[in-house]
Amino acid sequence: MNRSPIVIKVGGALLDDAAAMTRLFLSIKDVKATRPVVVVHGGGPLVETLMASLGLQSTKIDGLRVTPDDHMPYICGALAGAANKQLCAAALATGVTPVGLSLLDGNMVVCEPLAEKYGAVGVPATAESTFLKNVLAQGVLPVISSIGSSPQGRLLNVNADQAATVIAELLDGELLLLSNVDGVLDANKALIVELTANSIKQYADDGVITDGMKVKVDAALQSAETLKRAVFIASWSADIADILNKNTGTQILPEKIAPREGDAGDTE
Repeated sequence: MNRSPIVIKVGGALLDDAAAMTRLFLSIKDVKATRPVVVVHGGGPLVETLMASLGLQSTKIDGLRVTPDDHMPYICGALAGAANKQLCAAALATGVTPVGLSLLDGNMVVCEPLAEKYGAVGVPATAESTFLKNVLAQGVLPVISSIGSSPQGRLLNVNADQAATVIAELLDGELLLLSNVDGVLDANKALIVELTANSIKQYADDGVITDGMKVKVDAALQSAETLKRAVFIASWSADIADILNKNTGTQILPEKIAPREGDAGDTE
């Protein structure tokens, strides 16, 4: 039996769908009977709403949000506070015992600033796994926000996909990137079961994988290459067991386990 942890990344839009949150945590409850589970989350919509209500301008460079240090108390409050506790409360309501954490707790993840022009945007790397493994040993569900810190104590905002990848790397776990889509669709709107770097490029060149899905697929491919195992893109409304059993969702495969030409699983 595979006992490696499952790391589930969810976007902030989940917070606006109470029914989907309930389904997700009920599915997590089932899976936790046999394997440890960790949830890593962002909270972009919540941050946007808060910043707008405070009259704070949000800008982007090359598609990446600039985060001034004086915005971090609000971003930290939205992600590590409101979003985290909303998810923890939803877990409790389904009978799952959560522990709300951030990347910096227990020195799990260390972050460095990406570049001065982006402000307090962090690049995460694995640090100490002992704390998180001890938490998982208690049978609880860690719910981890994407707020990190530099070794010097500077709070940093981390991309949630990157945060989830690093947590999966820390635990040698399987990574599921869940959102409000079933997976990656082809030109006929049919689900693509498997993707590799080559097939991703082909679909992108053909204009099939574009915009937000291209960003998601590229992040998943980078995660798969880092973890040296398949990464799943799927819906947070699907059963986790169905995703892991490849009955739904799209697998993004690293080169080392890419399907051989002619295999039944080949996407070409």
